[in-house]
Amino acid sequence: MKRNKFKISIATILTVIMSFGLVTYADTSAVVTLGKDLTSEQKKQMIELFNVTEDEVTLLEVNNEEERKYLEGVASEGQLGTRTISSSYVELLDSGSGIDVQTHNISWVTKEMYASALVTAGVQDAKIIAAAPFPVSGTGALTGVLKAFEAATGQEISEEQKKVANEEVFQTGELGEEIGQIEASNLVREVKEKVISENIKDMEEIKQVIIEIAGDLNININADQTEKIAGLMDKINGLNLDRNQITSQLKDIGNKLDDALRNNEEVKSLLQRILDTITNFFSSIFKR
Repeated sequence: MKRNKFKISIATILTVIMSFGLVTYADTSAVVTLGKDLTSEQKKQMIELFNVTEDEVTLLEVNNEEERKYLEGVASEGQLGTRTISSSYVELLDSGSGIDVQTHNISWVTKEMYASALVTAGVQDAKIIAAAPFPVSGTGALTGVLKAFEAATGQEISEEQKKVANEEVFQTGELGEEIGQIEASNLVREVKEKVISENIKDMEEIKQVIIEIAGDLNININADQTEKIAGLMDKINGLNLDRNQITSQLKDIGNKLDDALRNNEEVKSLLQRILDTITNFFSSIFKR
């Protein structure tokens, strides 16, 4: 009986702590991070979206200062923003399961971009959902995901890994604006795997790898884009990542991206044929 009273007392204390915007813990491997600037109703909406209840998961808060810590100097002031809206759900999976990423109302960063950057940060075997109650870019969501993974595993991710992973997400997102999201994700992932597996350190060699892989993927990139990717790879090199870990954690991501890229090319080819048909039709009319 006394034991029950003690449990109630602890639960009451944790409730009070949560009311002051701190943290509540549950006996689970799942962690939810909520953006500080969400309204109470929006926080409830996020928890419902993750299909959990507050007593089933560990709840953490992420603020704009935390997001800025890893993106300042990389993103512009406008891109950094002043509010934290993105939220995340992280659930640990069995060893060998790999990383499974889902997104909701994330418009700029794709799930493939998140997955690749998470491997850079050392995240393994986890189900991850990055979400917001309305469309947002998603650049700050990675901070919440990494914070949740640390809480779920009890393992600290180095500050350098966090910074490089955030930079990878942001740079891949920017590149995606210029060459397409699928193309950017595929290019960065394949370059990273080759650079790490072959231990390529020389910047000129890295640039050559980027150019060669871009050619293989039928992607056109300019000198500035090549320089930025090479700079990112140089930083990733400093993390001493394991290629086997990258490929095993991303599992089917590469195949899915390849399929999506191939489908994109097929759609482009079909559209071009339709356009050619229309052009030829009107050309024949005007010649009469």
